Amino acid sequence: MQSEAPKEKFLTKPLIIIFVTIFIDLVGFGVAIPVLPEYAKNEFGASPFVIGWLIASYSIMQFISTPFLGQLSDKYGRRPILFISLLGTSTAALITGLASTLPLLFFGRIFDGITGGNISTAQAYIADITTRENRAKGMGLIGAAFGLGFIFGPAIGGILSKFGTHVPFFFVSALAFTNACLLYFILPESRKFTENAERKGRFAEIFDGFRESRFALMTVIYFLLIVAFSIMTTVFSQYTMYRFGYTAVQNGYLFAFVGVLAILMQGGFFARLAKIFGEAWLVVIGSLLLFLSFLAVPFVSPAAGGLTALLVGTACFSLGNSLASPAITSLASKEANDEAQGKTLGILQSAASLARAIGPAMSAFLLYSASAPQNIEDFTLFRTFWTAAGIMFAAMLFSVYFLKGSNRREFA
Repeated sequence: MQSEAPKEKFLTKPLIIIFVTIFIDLVGFGVAIPVLPEYAKNEFGASPFVIGWLIASYSIMQFISTPFLGQLSDKYGRRPILFISLLGTSTAALITGLASTLPLLFFGRIFDGITGGNISTAQAYIADITTRENRAKGMGLIGAAFGLGFIFGPAIGGILSKFGTHVPFFFVSALAFTNACLLYFILPESRKFTENAERKGRFAEIFDGFRESRFALMTVIYFLLIVAFSIMTTVFSQYTMYRFGYTAVQNGYLFAFVGVLAILMQGGFFARLAKIFGEAWLVVIGSLLLFLSFLAVPFVSPAAGGLTALLVGTACFSLGNSLASPAITSLASKEANDEAQGKTLGILQSAASLARAIGPAMSAFLLYSASAPQNIEDFTLFRTFWTAAGIMFAAMLFSVYFLKGSNRREFA
């Protein structure tokens, strides 16, 4: 009888391997977060405006490449796409660390973005090897890998920056190459190949995805969330350098703190909360936390709240994102059929990549002051954080609307 069937094992060997692979990949990504703004400013004299576009250039190229990588992973398998993208990350990080001019630094970030759209492929891998009942837990595992990456990556980046702000990028290059070798030799293919369906063009597939109103709404919410969060990520290190006099070392520890909270939430509580409240409710709660924290943090300074208030604000950043982001990807994955996981999650991540390009680009303009173009001022900080708060408020309203629609479907 069905009730007597053995319960499916969740932590299988392939799932553990992909978790380790994502973790190593995201350590490399996390290393650059607190270091890149200081590296660009100190080595090349980049202004906040230029730094915003430097960060945006990576995500613009990632936006272009992500749907292609998701589609290619559906056709040729997850393993080769992950392998090639990691080799690209290794090469791009080496170029970034060796850069002697600002254009070469931009080239390194652009090349990294071209090969950097691999998270959707990793999500599709987990979707391949988990049941629909375990999908939220699987997506939470990616969130846990993100959290661990944010614990170790920024801390390592901050420590290595003591030996030169270019040194962390050499570490990223070596780590990504090691990750690629690990993946090539021990990660099995997860894609179950069947007869190939006729493929439409990339933009035709994106528009097809938006014909389904629920998926379209999920994509809009995810897009707004990532725009707001990427604005915060872009400005945060510059904000702490300006208000608290922090360097990449202190910023690395702050981002590590964010990662600790993320791993505790997504690795330990997210799946349980999703079962109790449902993913749609978690999107609403996470959006509310982000809105409130973006609104309040620019008031924090050494004289107003100090480090304690700064830690509370960053904790709300982490908890809000750790609830909303994996909840949306889990919902999107459940909406997709098994043959289109790569394409569906690729479209979602493509929207996220576009958001990560728009967020830093907006930060470049919002932080700019005509009276002091090379520096940040109080009013530009408030303007930037409050713009992110307004975007999150819109995301919260959309998530409430989605929640009401989910309830109507449940009781229809």
